[in-house]
Amino acid sequence: MNDVAERVRIIETQVLSDHWYVLKNTIFDFRRSDGSWQRQQRETYDRGDGAVLLLYRIATRTVVLTRQFRFPAFVNGHHGMLIEAPAGLLEKAAPEQRIRAEVEEETGYRLGRIDKVFEAFMSPGSVTERLFFFVAEYDDGDRVSDGGGLESEGEDIEVFEVDFDEAMAMVARGDIADGKTIMLLQHAALHVFGPPATIRA
Repeated sequence: MNDVAERVRIIETQVLSDHWYVLKNTIFDFRRSDGSWQRQQRETYDRGDGAVLLLYRIATRTVVLTRQFRFPAFVNGHHGMLIEAPAGLLEKAAPEQRIRAEVEEETGYRLGRIDKVFEAFMSPGSVTERLFFFVAEYDDGDRVSDGGGLESEGEDIEVFEVDFDEAMAMVARGDIADGKTIMLLQHAALHVFGPPATIRA
């Protein structure tokens, strides 16, 4: 893949919006697999990279999730109150450093060990964001505040603990519709909790 840069020639880049994040329109030539060059045009939305973390507890088979209003989901026909794992943009910080701060701001939990499990581009057709995924085990003693997010950033976050098997059922019912959260719950099903307790050998 090292030669991909040689297949792209940027012709023109125009900033369309720089109000909240940066929206650009770029015209470029791309050398196709057969060697021919094709002119293409793409809009890219640069909001920076981010991180997300799933709080879990083995002993009680529970996870901690949040619920908050998401305007883009609302205008796309959803009621807008999305259930999510705590997450945030890196804002030039290291992923582990930023996610620790976000988890404490949103949920009130101050974490010890956290584990990175993978990273992924969430919408590579138009959004530049790379998301770093983490998991961490929590305990009641880790909670140092009520959380809820920062009012200055427009956050009004509900924090709740839920049985893991119920969380997976919420995914199946469509009650949890956030992609990054579903990915972490699926990871937990495979690598943290295993099958539901009722069918364990």
